[in-house]
Amino acid sequence: MRVISVDPGYDRLGVAIVELVDQKEKLFFSTCIQTDKKAPIHERLKKLGDEFTEILKNYSPDTLGIETLFFNKNQKTAMAVSEARGILIYLAQVHNCVVHEFSPQAIKVAVTGYGGSDKNAVIDMVQRLIPEAPKDALDDEYDAIAVGITCLAHFGRSQ
Repeated sequence: MRVISVDPGYDRLGVAIVELVDQKEKLFFSTCIQTDKKAPIHERLKKLGDEFTEILKNYSPDTLGIETLFFNKNQKTAMAVSEARGILIYLAQVHNCVVHEFSPQAIKVAVTGYGGSDKNAVIDMVQRLIPEAPKDALDDEYDAIAVGITCLAHFGRSQ
């Protein structure tokens, strides 16, 4: 199982490619795609879609692991993140990926063992589980790697 995992957003989109190798999580690629805050939302979504498509083509994952939408108080932000999620799920399906969605709490439980973990605890465990994870990555990139770890924990060992 090769997973493309995503921490969805339209400002910053965390993406990782992970797989089990010898029963250990291995990171093949990770990045944080950033868009221009001054650009219209449709241009930002196109940039995300274009770059995500290139990653799908380059790494040929068979599974998408994606974080479910965490609703905050800002409806405009929630709507734009929903639009980004829709594009990513669609593109993954076009590239024949099975889709698995995980709540923020489920990701924290899978990575740290505790659903109330903070960002630092998640980052620390990602670095312990995947030592090749970049040390200077943004939170969104670490979150994407954590989604990948979660997907592999739930579905990776059964394949």
